[in-house]
Amino acid sequence: MTSTPIFDDVSVEEIIRNTIAFVKDELKDAEGGHDWFHIERVYKNSMLISEGEKVDKIVVALGALLHDIADSKFHNGDDTVGPKRASEFLKTQNVAEEIIEHVVKIIENVSFSGGNKTQKFTSQELEVVQDADRLDALGAIGIARAFNYGGFKNRKLYDPEITPKLNMSPSEYKASNAPTINHFYEKLLLLKDRMNTETGRKIAEERHVFMETFLEQFYAEWNGEK
Repeated sequence: MTSTPIFDDVSVEEIIRNTIAFVKDELKDAEGGHDWFHIERVYKNSMLISEGEKVDKIVVALGALLHDIADSKFHNGDDTVGPKRASEFLKTQNVAEEIIEHVVKIIENVSFSGGNKTQKFTSQELEVVQDADRLDALGAIGIARAFNYGGFKNRKLYDPEITPKLNMSPSEYKASNAPTINHFYEKLLLLKDRMNTETGRKIAEERHVFMETFLEQFYAEWNGEK
């Protein structure tokens, strides 16, 4: 969090500080691509994108900070753990019920999940957090996170015999053990065209190009051409 207050309300600033402390503690042993630093990047990008959108910044901030408090991939695929933990924590901070409900809906709907997950809720605040989260899956950071998670799951870097599977259902996406390079085609390269905001789209375009360049170099090295 920056040293300059984002909100004028001192009580809101205290809730944000408490939320940051809570998330840091909850994710202190998390896998490197889904740890506090991932949350921090998403939070910062959410605040950046918010500057060009008519949104409730409190909802955006809390949604960004709590969006991955209990990622289902680390909880046996259970999508209910994160929303429940977030709700319980926010109640301890005496956050208004309507804000808690909004944040919970953001957590429930923010993920990609193969691109075919039915999004049952929409709001401008969700769009901002979703764009910020997707931006962290793009560019240099996105590449680093993909291979870090692939290593964490002991997956192959690449196997020419295993082709990417597009349009997977959420359950197929969760169960996939495909090589990390496949993930570029199954998710990362699709994100550019799924951004919600103008700011998100602009940043995504630049990061998308970087990933395409990386893949060209990867295949050239793999095939002994460079």
